[in-house]
Amino acid sequence: MTTGEPTGASTGTGTIVLIGHGMVGQRFLEELAERGVTEHARVVVLCEEPRPAYDRVHLTSYFSGTKPEELSMLPEGFTERHGIELRVGDPAVSIDRAARVVTARSGLTFRYDTLVLATGSYPFVPPVPGKDAAGCFVYRTIEDVLAIEDYARTARTGVVVGGGLLGLEAAGALRGLGLDTHVVEFNERLMALQVDEGGGAALRRTVEDLGLTVHTGVGGREITTDAGGAVTGMVLSDGSTVPTDLVVFSAGVRPRDQLARDAGLETGERGGVVVDERCRTSDPAVYAIGECARAADGMVYGLVAPGYEMATTAADAIACARRGETAGAPFLGADTSTKLKLLGVDVASFGDAHGRAAGCLDVVYSDSRSGVYKKLVVAQDGRLLGGVLVGDADAYGLLRPLTGSVPPAAPEQLVLPAGLAPPTAIGPAALPDEAVVCNCHNVTKGAIRSAVTDQGCATVPEVKRCTKAGTGCGSCLKVLGQLVADELAAGGVEVDTGLCGCFSHTRQELYEIVLALRVTSYRQLLDDHGRPEARGGDGCETCKPTVASIIASLAPAIGADGYVLDGEQAALQDTNDHFLANLQRNGSYSVVPRVPGGEITPEKLIVIGEVARDFGLYTKITGGQRIDLFGARVDQLPMIWARLVDAGFESGHAYGKALRTVKSCVGSTWCRYGVQDSVRMAIDLELRYRGLRSPHKLKSAVSGCARECAEAMGKDFGVIATANGWNLYVGGNGGATPRHADLLAQDLSDAELVRLIDRFLMFYIRTADRLERTSVWLERIEGGLAHVKDVVVHDSLGICDELEALMAAHVAHYRDEWAETLKDPEKLRRFVSFVNAPDAPDPSVRFVPERDQVKPDLTILAGPVLPVRTLEGSNAP
Repeated sequence: MTTGEPTGASTGTGTIVLIGHGMVGQRFLEELAERGVTEHARVVVLCEEPRPAYDRVHLTSYFSGTKPEELSMLPEGFTERHGIELRVGDPAVSIDRAARVVTARSGLTFRYDTLVLATGSYPFVPPVPGKDAAGCFVYRTIEDVLAIEDYARTARTGVVVGGGLLGLEAAGALRGLGLDTHVVEFNERLMALQVDEGGGAALRRTVEDLGLTVHTGVGGREITTDAGGAVTGMVLSDGSTVPTDLVVFSAGVRPRDQLARDAGLETGERGGVVVDERCRTSDPAVYAIGECARAADGMVYGLVAPGYEMATTAADAIACARRGETAGAPFLGADTSTKLKLLGVDVASFGDAHGRAAGCLDVVYSDSRSGVYKKLVVAQDGRLLGGVLVGDADAYGLLRPLTGSVPPAAPEQLVLPAGLAPPTAIGPAALPDEAVVCNCHNVTKGAIRSAVTDQGCATVPEVKRCTKAGTGCGSCLKVLGQLVADELAAGGVEVDTGLCGCFSHTRQELYEIVLALRVTSYRQLLDDHGRPEARGGDGCETCKPTVASIIASLAPAIGADGYVLDGEQAALQDTNDHFLANLQRNGSYSVVPRVPGGEITPEKLIVIGEVARDFGLYTKITGGQRIDLFGARVDQLPMIWARLVDAGFESGHAYGKALRTVKSCVGSTWCRYGVQDSVRMAIDLELRYRGLRSPHKLKSAVSGCARECAEAMGKDFGVIATANGWNLYVGGNGGATPRHADLLAQDLSDAELVRLIDRFLMFYIRTADRLERTSVWLERIEGGLAHVKDVVVHDSLGICDELEALMAAHVAHYRDEWAETLKDPEKLRRFVSFVNAPDAPDPSVRFVPERDQVKPDLTILAGPVLPVRTLEGSNAP
């Protein structure tokens, strides 16, 4: 027998062996270290995967560019500082409880005084014929993700079995890989454990709007294969067949308890190592935590937050037992509230989400058009019992801590979206100190306040380091920031609101300085108005593009050249502005010509088609009524744009913080319901505001009647026709945080409409923070919509003449950025992949064919194609 004892090792202080090094296992180690246990005990960790603990919750972020190493949860130098022996790729294979010895796959043995099982769970693969075919995968680890990505290169269609949390994550991954994606869910709705029927319906509509096909109430009967054994389709339980090249099983997980069973530890009838309130198993020397454990309340918890609580409980029990002290709080159960973003859709549930309490009442807000569903469950005495939020989960951070108490506002007000709800008293200040703000780490509002007032934390990062709040799923960060700011203000601490380390001024203050003093240079602004220690320096990546945007917005009024690649301005731009194009995943760029109002002639369509064909570009019609061309090398951009400009196209500014599109329906010209010419108005507005640089991107739409086909109420400024003119709505957002726009004015003439939009946009540009959308700005600015209306409509500040003049100057001095670039050979010199080899294309920008077009040929980082892991042969941690 080969022992894993280090030479000369002393076991007098005891040895702790941890089997498994996932998120919960790493948290257990951190809790041991925090209690000083690692200073005196030997700690050995047997990790099955080829890498240390990583953030499995955000596994899907790999497909949006996150590298595997960026998901790591092991702080640099952590194991060395605390003397922890971490053995990756060497899992435990047996436990001898009588001898207190663990044997690893390498053959090494480790004697333990205390053993902790953190073996997690394994994916459940339904026993359907064909489940082991080539093209079948599970979705659990980084290696799974790498294998799926590799196989998907030759696939066109994918099926995900399971419509729960992980299933929808997997579906999003397949969609991101360019596959036509189907979701098969045995239950009658998606995410049946988290959301009710109404929430499931809203989620399904949104998922299907994204192009996915959803099959509910059916299961997989058989996976069909070709002669080579590769997947060709899935036969469903209703007899229908879904042709597919790839199948991902994500139909739930099961506790990984086989080691414990083989060692004779007590397990539950449906799996899970049985533990008491201190996470001890039937053997007092053995603990179990996380998804492998069946807790004292009989539950197996599949979420990370309860796993963290169990890790804390076990570490505390072990530390106190070594010191002969009484252990702290036991683990008697956990809050299963959760908030996630699935396929870009916010989904949250908390408390008694399904309303199972006797006599409870539901308060529901549902908007199927925007995919928003909110339900609060309240007791007859007014206490908040739980809720479901789909499509708009902004209020989750405040509502969840209020569970079990009577909220400070009526529930009818709490479910209304921003812009429709009247002002309420609810906010972080309304939470009691005992309210748990960070569910992942069980951090209360009182602990956050104490970190500020008693421990001197003055920033959110400092509070995060002190309390661990906000370091889990991140859903509490918004509330955390508000609490820190409120507590500092209450203590009379002056909060630094400066833009960055270079400027103590806010963006709004810098705007006023640039306008009043006619500052045309970033260098001049930094040297004259920057923080003393920053003057004479190079600035930072926060203030340089911000100041560049301010100068570009005010260029005609202050006498600056508004061209973003002119002189000093060129060095201040973000990557996208630097090449007047959007950088894509594989290092290529997109080309987006402006199509005002979505109206285009056949001749211009032909030009776009010819350009796409001649340069081999992927072509996509967007929701903003434009045609995007993807896959251009940086050296090809001038040649592409030369042809487009010759055909009369202009830059669509898809790369800049500027107006993107003004979408329109066909209006009264063609539609029998239209009451105004929405296309003409959309074209007029898009041509008026094109190139307008702003704190964030701007989107607009014009609908020709109240049927709202252009979705104007989801835009930064939207226009809806009435029989008497136009209604103007502002502050809408249809993205990751949907918000209905607010009515600013109604029944406007053409001239009145344009005048109010001029004022609104320039007031927003003048007063917004950097990277602040109009929706956020409208809620943040003091006085909200009422104040904006007073300023823009009623000229309460007496600045409307100035706002109109600034917009008029912008319109009069507009120049197409690509047309200007093509005129200047010096400007064209920047469009090369390699400065020292300007004629050489970037060899790393490659493509592979897909659906008669191309897609990026992305090099995966590591990992072979792995066989599907089944119930009988799982090796998941």
